[in-house]
Amino acid sequence: MIKCENCFERGKVTFFHIILTTECNLKCRYCYGEALEDLNADFPSFEIDYTLPKRMSYDIDSLDRFCGQDPDCIIILYGSEPLLCVDEIKQIMDGAKAKRFIIQTNGLLLGSLEPEYVNRFHTILVSIDGDEALTDFYRGKGAFRKVIDNLKLIKGNGFEGELTARMTVMEQTDIYKQVRWLLNNDEFSFSSVHWQLNAGFWKKDFARRDFKRWSEENYNPGIRKLVKFWVDYMEKNEAVLRVYPFLGIVQSLKSGEKTSPLRCGAGWINYAIQTDGHIVPCPSMWGIKDYYVGHMSNADPLKLKKFFVSEPCTRCDIFNVCGGRCLYANITKRWSIEAYSLVCNTAQNLINAVVKQLPRIRKLIKDGKIRIENFEFMKYNGCEIIP
Repeated sequence: MIKCENCFERGKVTFFHIILTTECNLKCRYCYGEALEDLNADFPSFEIDYTLPKRMSYDIDSLDRFCGQDPDCIIILYGSEPLLCVDEIKQIMDGAKAKRFIIQTNGLLLGSLEPEYVNRFHTILVSIDGDEALTDFYRGKGAFRKVIDNLKLIKGNGFEGELTARMTVMEQTDIYKQVRWLLNNDEFSFSSVHWQLNAGFWKKDFARRDFKRWSEENYNPGIRKLVKFWVDYMEKNEAVLRVYPFLGIVQSLKSGEKTSPLRCGAGWINYAIQTDGHIVPCPSMWGIKDYYVGHMSNADPLKLKKFFVSEPCTRCDIFNVCGGRCLYANITKRWSIEAYSLVCNTAQNLINAVVKQLPRIRKLIKDGKIRIENFEFMKYNGCEIIP
């Protein structure tokens, strides 16, 4: 499924997810809960390192030397939960050469980092799944309220960067209702919204779930309604809501770009550095030794091996927009071909829904009500585009 090469033909590596810790302060249904159900579901085709240190085990000077070789290096602080490592975050932000800093967090500890650091983030991606009832269902009672209180705190302390609601989506999610809520509510309205389907990450979960019925009867119709709402909003307000999957697809369709690499950048412009310093193509691929591409103590960030998906993705009629969706899913094959085809159907539905609305978008641009620049965003910032 995967081919890899040793040189870059499409640009420099600029994004690095720094995995600060393998520990988390939540036990979410789709992460911790799924992991418990997936015990003993090993990866027989790969050599896995299950002994990675719980915390970052290399020194900041090594990270600084590594990033310093790439003048465009952007660091994404990541975990499990990176804000369990406040001291390390401050050391990295003070000591590592990076063009920008981003953090992806569950938001429970945002108040523990001083404003002088918080306000330096270009983007904060906060894991929140929608309104209070849904977020607490997935993430635990009280999680929503704590996150919202912290978001209000950092805004009050001067944060002016992008605040992205980073949803995980599965059968309890009404995508149309929850994305609209995150964009406009009485609690806290986010700068932007992105979501990722919980699909293909675990080996045993498909059989006990209702993914087929939900995706066909709820999620796919909800996406079509949501895209229409998005364009209706443009017509009424002459503004473009920052819904990342839609932004990325419109950009591709408008520009006619040939998007063969993965839309998230995994394995060609976006990599992850494990707690032990080894580099992998994607944070989800931590510990898969077959895909280690070097160690940050001696690797050149501009000459890392790169990875692309190949067949059957490259034969698909939406490949130039989809890009293959997920490197981890492609190499690990946790779901069967038949089960994963349902995920491909969600990507097809998403793209078709945007294509259907393109004539309206083109007219709005032609009439001067919106501009093509309104669809611009920082690519490879942790938002996969194809959920």
